[in-house]
Amino acid sequence: MNSLKKRDIYVSFSVLAIMLVLPLFIGQSRYLLSVLMNCAGLSVIALGVWLIFSIGRGYIGQAGFALIGGYTTGILLTRYNLSYWVVLPLSALSAAFFGALIGSFILKLRGIYFSMLTISLTEAIRLAFLNGGSFTQGSKGITGLPQPFSGDSPLPMYYLGLALLAFALLLIWRVHYSRVGRIFRAMRLNEDLAESFGTDVWRYRVMAFAIACGLGGLGGSYFTVFIQSVYPQSFTVEHSIYYMLYCFLGGLEYVSGAIVGAFVLTILFELLREFQQYQTLIYGVLMISVILLLPNGLMALGSSKSEGSKKALPPIGGADTTPGKADAKPMIGRSS
Repeated sequence: MNSLKKRDIYVSFSVLAIMLVLPLFIGQSRYLLSVLMNCAGLSVIALGVWLIFSIGRGYIGQAGFALIGGYTTGILLTRYNLSYWVVLPLSALSAAFFGALIGSFILKLRGIYFSMLTISLTEAIRLAFLNGGSFTQGSKGITGLPQPFSGDSPLPMYYLGLALLAFALLLIWRVHYSRVGRIFRAMRLNEDLAESFGTDVWRYRVMAFAIACGLGGLGGSYFTVFIQSVYPQSFTVEHSIYYMLYCFLGGLEYVSGAIVGAFVLTILFELLREFQQYQTLIYGVLMISVILLLPNGLMALGSSKSEGSKKALPPIGGADTTPGKADAKPMIGRSS
């Protein structure tokens, strides 16, 4: 087992173990538990974005599929009175279905063209729900949704978020460190070369996109019952950008990178609340500083320089095979 995988395992299990026992020390503080629930839900969604990066695509459309999952949950709970335990997987499956359907067309694009299209896709999905009439309640959204647990304690929702995070992490871990994950990495390096060896690149691209969108729908469903409402503004392009930043900050080469980025930025955002009007400015300066000083992500802290050079990733969208560019420096935001 290489050092990269060892570090991934250590960080992943550490985060889950700490979250499991943390309520014993912080009690039932609604504020602290809600921050951690936000971290867990955002990590689930961001893991889907990380998977798309693993096939060499810059993805800024995850919020749209989180919105699909959220509205699926809201509609099924209010109109059909289904149990949330039935609605939760259906929300993930609906997002995965639409992801596979849409991805079969848009995944033919690469680089900035794919990224810009996914931004437009997020806005198109938001506008579709905004103009959905009585079915989606338009700008009023769907409110007053029941939570799956009775009582006033926030702990059940907290542990549900932890369970969903563990499931998402296990799923992405299983994919990344399997034969399918090796195919994804080959596609990230050079899709044309992978296809020349008989790999059905289109099928694997759609598979990755469907899994990623399904995780977006899963996280969207969780947030919908957490806040007991869903609106067209619940998930926007701005949120999609945040999900992408979580992956860059944590490190694109590590499965747990998306989780580390989500936890660090969410907690940092809470700590900066006291600065009021300077909050966004400070947040932006810190983000730029971290990306410039740690281009391979927080997960690369402490790794040896030689190890980092061995694990350098190709640019998002495929490797540059132009002669004379083999020793080009890594792009900002790539992991080691």
